[in-house]
Amino acid sequence: MFGRYLSRLRRGGKNGGLASGFQQERVTSAFEVVASLRTDPGCMRDVNEDSGCHVHPGDPHLLGERGILTVVADGMGGHAAGEVASRIAIETISRSYYYGSGEPSAALRRAFMEANRRICEVAAGADNLRGMGTTCTALALCGERAFIAHVGDSRLYLLRNGRLYLLTEDHSIVMEMVRRGTLSREEARHHADRNVITRALGTNSNVDIYMPASPLTVRIGDIFMLCSDGLHDLVEDRELEQILVMTSTPYEASERLIALARARGGYDNITIGVVKLRPVNRSATERAPVTRETEAVE
Repeated sequence: MFGRYLSRLRRGGKNGGLASGFQQERVTSAFEVVASLRTDPGCMRDVNEDSGCHVHPGDPHLLGERGILTVVADGMGGHAAGEVASRIAIETISRSYYYGSGEPSAALRRAFMEANRRICEVAAGADNLRGMGTTCTALALCGERAFIAHVGDSRLYLLRNGRLYLLTEDHSIVMEMVRRGTLSREEARHHADRNVITRALGTNSNVDIYMPASPLTVRIGDIFMLCSDGLHDLVEDRELEQILVMTSTPYEASERLIALARARGGYDNITIGVVKLRPVNRSATERAPVTRETEAVE
């Protein structure tokens, strides 16, 4: 069961179990995807080292084979090297995933490995890029299945039936301490090393990519949110849940979340991808405006 692979919010489930009411159900009618992908430099940074993409193929065959892909990456490295690393990750993964062979899960893993290899290769060829790397979190919606790949401390959440679930675990020093029981989650939020990550694309030729053993079965009404730590460091999970529940569109949700993070200092770059599944026969009034951060493959 996919449930045992979830990194959950601690909200009443025994021993950190899933909150009551979380279910996996098959989609019983057609749905469509409406999404918004936004990135913001924040209030303190001159360079935005985050990158993101939302790819909805116009080719029906490609859409059927690979589905819809959303990726968020948070780069690191001096002299804007992080910007280079995150952009390489986004471009490589979106290209490799759609034009590689195999099932979606294998294609997504291979795309991450190719991005890791490419970042290492570019870094080795330029002194000013040595040591660069990036977090990366990807969601591929293919039919009724959601495929996840993850490295670092960007996050993927799911809002289902009004409740928020964390589908990834941070690959960071403080989360290792939380898992060992030497640090509480609240202490981790304020720890001096909270942004020190233990895995990234581009920092090692062999990277351990988190991918659940089985895809998640999606259902109408599900809302997925991918984000960099510029959001989740400043906005608590209960606040994320509240805003995702109260807003009517992905664009409105991402706007409000970015505004809230900026109001609390915005000390890091902020990137948010919100992906909502709605009935296919609903009116199109909910479609998000196209921004430069939103990408489609025709």
